[in-house]
Amino acid sequence: MAVFFSLQALDVLTTLMGLRMGAREASVFVGRLLELGPLAGLLISKCFAVILAAAALGFKRPRVIVFLNLMFAVLITWNLLMILIASVATALKAAA
Repeated sequence: MAVFFSLQALDVLTTLMGLRMGAREASVFVGRLLELGPLAGLLISKCFAVILAAAALGFKRPRVIVFLNLMFAVLITWNLLMILIASVATALKAAA
């Protein structure tokens, strides 16, 4: 579960960074939650993630947690890629 919580924290951080750099949330569900405010919306979405993980453990389905960890690792990688692209674009605009 430590990996799961670490990935959730990294997702919040990278999403907030991306939003500050002008990115938009790809998930319709999380996008709606962000209307409450970026941090509030992300924390609510993480509460849902924790509830789903707890349900998976309660139903003795640890592979669901493994799948969620993989999914969030891919998502964080995507966020970091978008942050990198935005940073390069900003640097190129400043240099021009």
